[in-house]
Amino acid sequence: MKKNIAVVWGGYSSEKVISEKSAAGIYSFLDKVKYNVFKVKIDHTSWEAEHHGESIPVNKNDFSFVANGQTVRFHFAYITIHGTPGEDGTLQGYFDMLSIPYSSCGVLASALTFNKFTCNHFLKSFGVSVADSVILRKNDPLHPSEIISRLGLPLFVKPNVGGSSFATTKVKEETQLEKAVEDAFREAPEVIIESFIAGTEVTCGCFETDKGFTALPLTEVVTTNEFFDFNAKYNGQVEEITPARLTEALTRTIQQETEKIYRLIGAKGIIRADFIIADNKPVLLEVNTTPGMTTTSFIPQQAAAAGLTMTEILTEIIETEYCKAKSTDFVLQ
Repeated sequence: MKKNIAVVWGGYSSEKVISEKSAAGIYSFLDKVKYNVFKVKIDHTSWEAEHHGESIPVNKNDFSFVANGQTVRFHFAYITIHGTPGEDGTLQGYFDMLSIPYSSCGVLASALTFNKFTCNHFLKSFGVSVADSVILRKNDPLHPSEIISRLGLPLFVKPNVGGSSFATTKVKEETQLEKAVEDAFREAPEVIIESFIAGTEVTCGCFETDKGFTALPLTEVVTTNEFFDFNAKYNGQVEEITPARLTEALTRTIQQETEKIYRLIGAKGIIRADFIIADNKPVLLEVNTTPGMTTTSFIPQQAAAAGLTMTEILTEIIETEYCKAKSTDFVLQ
């Protein structure tokens, strides 16, 4: 019997538009001969499955829908929501309660990595190099001179949760700091302010299946913009070089660091770790547990450079997690 796969996209944040692009990519990659694939959109107003061009309400009690008088139940969920509730552990907990296996990290790893400040300080305790940073929460006093004295200029201000560079600002002068913080607070209840590190930006994707761990070739990110912002990411204002123009030794070091991070956070499925190389040493920027999956995103680029296809990678991930769940009587029948 063919498994029913839900490609879950949407979400409650500004990243919904990016999630839709990733869902289209994943849908195109999945093996339609092996699986019945359905896109499922989740947002504040509705949960809907796409079935032959029709949007059908999803029953939140068991994550099913009814089409032509038949109830369609999902055997697996491929989560590609960037931001809440698909990247922060919320949706993972929902699927755990329903005994539906899914593609991404579990509740703890998702919640940990979604909080940039907490994740980076957790990893720092295990020897991973990260940028110096401070955290601001609603109603915390802002003391620009103290922050700049500690972190220097320029510095980065960004929402502590979220991604796609929404509300991220490179601050060059003290007078710019207050507005940058206000902009970030409009996206999230916490704001992280990080020191600027000059260097070469690279990103490394990886995944683990029952066939073992795979660290993909690195991608070097080159942009004439102030940083790898939204326009660089999604409007073509960037050059992405895969494999990165690094020595074999440095490439291997970063791949090993990425695997170390994967193990420390207890990851599963595909993740991506972003680094800045300063003085020939990698400094972690952040960990992404639901990386972009359009046909031109970093992970598909890296898979191609490794001689792999996204179809075979996603199939391996689905079968690994499904069998793992089935072996513990975890799968909804």
